[in-house]
Amino acid sequence: MAIHGEYLGMPVQLDDVDQENLAYFRWCAAGDFRLQRGRTSGLLRYPPTTACPWTRDRSYDWVPVEGRGTVHSYTEVHHAIQPAFRPFVPYLVLLVELDTQRGQPTEHEALRVVGNLVTPEGRLAGPDAVASVGVGSRMRLVFSPVAEGLAIPNWTIDETAAQPEHPWRYPEE
Repeated sequence: MAIHGEYLGMPVQLDDVDQENLAYFRWCAAGDFRLQRGRTSGLLRYPPTTACPWTRDRSYDWVPVEGRGTVHSYTEVHHAIQPAFRPFVPYLVLLVELDTQRGQPTEHEALRVVGNLVTPEGRLAGPDAVASVGVGSRMRLVFSPVAEGLAIPNWTIDETAAQPEHPWRYPEE
């Protein structure tokens, strides 16, 4: 069944034909971070797909994954194209490298998951938090509820982890 919801005033819809994403977001709505593991490769993958990117095998299992990792890259948005995001600028979109499966299948690959920087309660983080996060910051996954059966995985600062004294940030002009 398709899922319809609203996030920050914007409509969100997942259609019936999108089985992999429906399953992924349902796990997130249950507060359970799961990713697909290819049965042939044994490797986890993100985003959800119909086949393993390494073996093209279409068989997989949904397995629980710890949602902790390190900021690999980010973009800081100062001009929101979506009107619903304008009150929240600046905000960060993070690419977080999970602790799980680091350096696999090669030393240059890893499991990296995209999400916004949010408060521990799942709301977009304010300017102070935005200014404190950069490459190397330690993050943990939290879920922002959207509708029944749908929550968006986002990132918040991991209060239990040691943080770099000066995470790398893009130079300001």
